[in-house]
Amino acid sequence: MFTKDFDYKLPTDLIAQHPPEKRDDSRLMIVDRSANHIKHEHFHKIGDFLAPGDLLVLNNSRVIPARLNGVKMQTGGKVECLLLQRINPGIWKTLVKPGKRLKVGDKFEVNGIECEIINEIDGSTRLISIGDESIIEKFGNVPLPPYIHTPLTDHNRYQTVYAKVDGSAAAPTAGLHFTDEILGQLKNNGVEIATVTLHIGLDTFKPVVVEKPENHRIHTEYFDINQDFSDKINAAKKDKRRIIAVGTTSVRVLEQIALLSKMDNQLQVGPRSGWANIFILPGHTFEFVDSMITNFHMPKSTLLMLVSAFGGNSLIKKAYQEAIDMKYRFYSFGDCMLII
Repeated sequence: MFTKDFDYKLPTDLIAQHPPEKRDDSRLMIVDRSANHIKHEHFHKIGDFLAPGDLLVLNNSRVIPARLNGVKMQTGGKVECLLLQRINPGIWKTLVKPGKRLKVGDKFEVNGIECEIINEIDGSTRLISIGDESIIEKFGNVPLPPYIHTPLTDHNRYQTVYAKVDGSAAAPTAGLHFTDEILGQLKNNGVEIATVTLHIGLDTFKPVVVEKPENHRIHTEYFDINQDFSDKINAAKKDKRRIIAVGTTSVRVLEQIALLSKMDNQLQVGPRSGWANIFILPGHTFEFVDSMITNFHMPKSTLLMLVSAFGGNSLIKKAYQEAIDMKYRFYSFGDCMLII
């Protein structure tokens, strides 16, 4: 298995620069693994492919306004920082500019609130302390992925309608297609809904540059599952009902807790939190995921590798080429697929 096996050529005009006018107007590709068949629909018909008793798993993480602008207290020079991950209260893993010139002990302020570099990690990544975290909501800006060059007029469109728990630097984009109306219809039709939390860092966009994917150092992301989710997942597994993960982030949580439960010799899932560091590659045996809703991902990314592991590399390659031929919209604000 080589990284080049997950490469493809995408015309730049297919990278969606803005969300569709309505969330559920996006296109929906149905990828049927058992029939090796591809079908084309629109997302507002997602209910036609979900059945009573299905368990739909959503990631309720909310994107925070993680881009902060400040000035260096010693010199008055400009400092830009992008919050990647909350390590502890007031302590953040951060990407800073100008990275190489900011050392341990350097201080800067954001609208009068003092921040300090407390550790150098690598490159332009630093650990910083923030004197008052309220500056994030008051003065921060929502960061968009690096391939989106059009300003977003309504930042709520980079949040799912069910986002509740602050912590992500990027949106769980497969969930952007859902509306409150669709979720209500699914519930009325007997589809059960459960939520997990996984806070997404910008390393999710980091391409794999090593020749063999297994040599890539996978990013870690904080997750949390509660008793309600544990009860629902245990019941679905016991009853052999279908578990449908919305997005690669939900997949990572489900497969991470399956792995941890095995390591702990637990027959059932219980509430827990921790760091998801699972790297899902072709050959992975999926324990808790029967179907997946996902957007179209960047070449050579860990996300595309995960989707290929679930759908089969040859079928996913075929699906991506068909999406390109039919001018689907790609990446965060683009269209999506349901793999069954």
